[in-house]
Amino acid sequence: MTIPEHQLAAWSSQPEAGPSRDTYQSVKEVLEDRGSPFAGKTSDVFLQGSYGNDTNVARDSDVDVVSLTSAAFYHNAATLPADQYSAFVRTYGGAAAYTYQHYKTDVTTWLVKSYGSGVVPGKKAIFVPQGMNRRDCDVLPAMEYRHYSRFGTISDHSYASGICFFMPDGTQIVNYPKQHSENCTKKHQQTNKWFKHTVRCYKNIRNYMIDKRLLQEGVAPSYFIEGMLYNAPNSLFGETFQDTIVETFNYVADADRHQFKCSNGIHSLIGNSPVTWRAGDCQLYLDAMRKLWQGWS
Repeated sequence: MTIPEHQLAAWSSQPEAGPSRDTYQSVKEVLEDRGSPFAGKTSDVFLQGSYGNDTNVARDSDVDVVSLTSAAFYHNAATLPADQYSAFVRTYGGAAAYTYQHYKTDVTTWLVKSYGSGVVPGKKAIFVPQGMNRRDCDVLPAMEYRHYSRFGTISDHSYASGICFFMPDGTQIVNYPKQHSENCTKKHQQTNKWFKHTVRCYKNIRNYMIDKRLLQEGVAPSYFIEGMLYNAPNSLFGETFQDTIVETFNYVADADRHQFKCSNGIHSLIGNSPVTWRAGDCQLYLDAMRKLWQGWS
């Protein structure tokens, strides 16, 4: 027996947006306050993750907010041909005085002042606890990242614009949340608005499997589930949720997933870097989902 249509439809639904919207507005206003120690340095504040992409489910409690500064930027220019890198160095000079750690410290200090001692900096983001009309929130201080494909002059170059941050051990994490969000929205439109409903369905199936101890927590992060489905052909979405789940699952299960891209269209989905899904974890998720589907009663 398979999971019935009514259950899949229920799992595809999106919770009411009010609390997350209010959380984002509160935090955004604090981060954009002209009295902050980084006033004038923050170039953009935006949602990322499940709430930013409208793929959130009931268990997604934290709202993820990026606080981006373009006061300085990191880059891959050193990987360009020598003449292009030389031109880059002549244009931009050496390292910037305002570093990522400066920015994270400034943002942390300001959030503590604004929300109290419950604010706690973590390895990646800064945790802001829930309050009046506000959910728990993770604020990610980030700096602009430029992935150059070519550099001639300050007016003649090409790069993909992303964000980066650093782990406590110095590991740099680079991602492209704007491209991710834009691509997911296009995918949703191209699938006659089935894509985001299907992502929520897959995520709720994961949560159900965790509750039933069929899958360990952390094996299938929402970001990777979204990326996995981004690679499924548009023609496999639609008609019914049962058809959509079967068609997309079978495609993913049979495909060479090492060829998949994340939803940002830049990173590989499967790999061993900090921004990729381990092949073994992806397989564990698929195996557990197949077992649940076939054994549903």
